[in-house]
Parts: sequence; structure tokens; C-alpha cells
Amino acid sequence: MSGPADADGLLAATLREEAGRVVASLTRRFDFDVAEEATQTALVEALVSWRADGPPDRPGAWLQRAAHRNALDLVRASGRRDALAQRAPAPAQSSTEPSSGTDDRLALLFGCCHPALAPEVRLGLTLRAVIGLTTAQIARAFLVPETTLAARITRAKKKIVASGITMAVPEGEALDERLDDVLTVVWVMFNEAYLSTTGTQDRDLAADAVWLADVVATSLPRHAEAWGLAALLRLQHARRDARFSADGTLVILAEQDRSRWDRAEIARADDLLERAAKLRDPGRFQIQAAIAACHATASSWNETDWFQIATLYDLLLAHDPSSVVRLNRAVALSFLGPHQAATALTEIDALPDRERLEGYHLFHATRAALLRAVGRSDEARAADERALMLTGNEAEQRLLRDRLA
Repeated sequence: MSGPADADGLLAATLREEAGRVVASLTRRFDFDVAEEATQTALVEALVSWRADGPPDRPGAWLQRAAHRNALDLVRASGRRDALAQRAPAPAQSSTEPSSGTDDRLALLFGCCHPALAPEVRLGLTLRAVIGLTTAQIARAFLVPETTLAARITRAKKKIVASGITMAVPEGEALDERLDDVLTVVWVMFNEAYLSTTGTQDRDLAADAVWLADVVATSLPRHAEAWGLAALLRLQHARRDARFSADGTLVILAEQDRSRWDRAEIARADDLLERAAKLRDPGRFQIQAAIAACHATASSWNETDWFQIATLYDLLLAHDPSSVVRLNRAVALSFLGPHQAATALTEIDALPDRERLEGYHLFHATRAALLRAVGRSDEARAADERALMLTGNEAEQRLLRDRLA
């Protein structure tokens, strides 16, 4: 028997599916600012109405009509009724819903990730316009004041209107150039949610990111990196039930109960990764997915193929030579043999941007593990203490405190 939580989950999934389609549809008739605000109001109306009476037979058509009505109200209020109303005939009551809406949502995603917009606002705008989260939900998810986030989104919407940014998927080389930005926004969205023990109040943000990656991949089936990201997120999300203990403590990969991993999702991710490989256009997301697959298919921590993982990190460096990748590669090297921890420690201590890494908590946590492995326990403790000072995540803090205790 399903309860209120199940019903709310179905509502959230339905609204997630429809929100981006409605915004994208309205942007063909109204300014982006009007379309986005009208859709947000319609989503709130839907939650109130659908919770009381149940979802309508055609949720998309219901939202479309409500958002269109709201948009006309906004136009009237701004004194632009005649000019825009003529461009925006109301959808007929008998109109059919889009068969997939995928192209519309992809166009909206590319618009929200336009290079003219500041990187820090692209994610918030995507979550609001494409996913349908409210400003309050996004602010809670990223631990920023709601007023700060609202101001960023407002500035972004004004820039979209002023600069004439269209909600459209670019073509040719422009698509290839901007696709990485779009995939990165989805990746950052997933990572922001991945360490949360509670998620947002009303939505599972990590699941939303997995869904959005699938939307991009199925819309752009000839782009290998889109399939690579979809596979990577599924592989990471498959471990969600094993990542925290009952009291909310983060469980590291080596200690996770692998029987709690979602094997069906891992199998689906393997299929996506194989589909990407057939396109013969390797990239950083595909290689990261291959690394995650090595972990997902190992029967235990001790059975992990560290040689293959280290080799994959060597390949990844050709696409992403960042210090974070070099840091992760050093961890893999440390498991190749009994004396490799010292070699790995030497490598990360020699990283070229060591000064910048001093402010990165995982750099110190990694150093602590390697220092402990080579018997330098006092230095390891100091490194863990430094990591504890730098992280603001409660689950990571609890894990580090347990180590220090």
C-alpha cells in the first residue's frame, strides 16, 4: 500500500519530467524570464492541486495551460499584453502532449549553460528552469543564502534577455565546444548532492542529475561523452545505499557492504559505457566511468584491479591533467604493491600547484592515509586535523573525527 511519501515521490518525478518541457515551450512565445517565472508558479499550483485531487490524466497539458495563463498575466502586468499575446495563442484544450519533449529540454539546458553566463550561475539556473526546483530548494542544497541565490538567478535571466540568448541546441563545432560545459554542469550537480546525508527537502538531487544525464545522452546519441557521463553517474549512484551508516557516518569504499550496491543499475551503466566505446571517441567522462566500473565489478576491495585503474588514470591525464586527477592516480598507485605508498606520497608532495592544494581537504586526507601507511603516524594525524578544518560536510567531518579518535 502506497503512502503520502510514495505519492509525493510520484509527483516530484512527474513535475521533473514536465517542468523543462513547459519552460522550453513557452520560450518560443515569451521572454525566458516570463517563461521561467510562469512555469515556477504553475509548478506550485500543481503541487497544491495534485496533492489534493491527484494528478490529471495529462499532466503536461495541465502544466502547459497553467503556465501559459500565468505568462499572459505577467505580460499584462508589465504592459506588454497586446504585443506578446498576438504571438502566443493559447494551447487548445484538445492539444496533445509532446511525444518526448527531449529536444526542448536539451535546448533549455544549453541555453542555461550558455558561455555568456557566469559559471557559478549556470548550475542554479539549470536546477530552476530544467529540473524545476525552487530557489529555496537550490539554496538549501548548496548551503547559500536564498537571497544570494535569487540575485544570481535574476541577473542571469536579465542577461539572457538582454543578450538575446536563445534556447537552442547549437550545431556542428559549436555543439562540440559547448557540450562539455553542459556535461560538467550535470556532473557538478551530481557531486554537490553525492555527499549529502539528507539531500534537498523535497527532491533527490543526485537522482535528478542521473535523469538529466540520460536526457542529454538519449538526445545526442552520437556523442560518446554524453553516454560516458550517463554511465558514470549511474555507477556512482548505484552505491548510494552503502555509503552511509545508520548514524549518518560516511562509509569509505573499502568498507562498504557491496551486497547493498544496486546491481541492476551497474549493469545498465555497463551497457551505456559499451555504447560509448563503440563510438570510438574517448574522453574524460568515459574514462572516469571505466574507473568506476572497475570498482563496481570487483567482488571485494582486495580483488580490485589496481593495475587497470592506474592505467586508466594515466589515460585520463591526457584529457584532464589536473592535480585532482594526479591525486587520485597516486592513491591507485599506492595499492599496486607493498612499497608503493611511499612512491605515491612522493608524487603528491611534488605536485606543481601544491600551494593551491593546501586549501583542499581531500589533499590532506589523502596525504594522511599515505603517511599512515608508511608509519608516519604523527604527521598523518596532523594532516587529518587539517582536512577536518577545511571540510564543511558533516559526514566527512564525522569520518575524520573517528580517525583522529
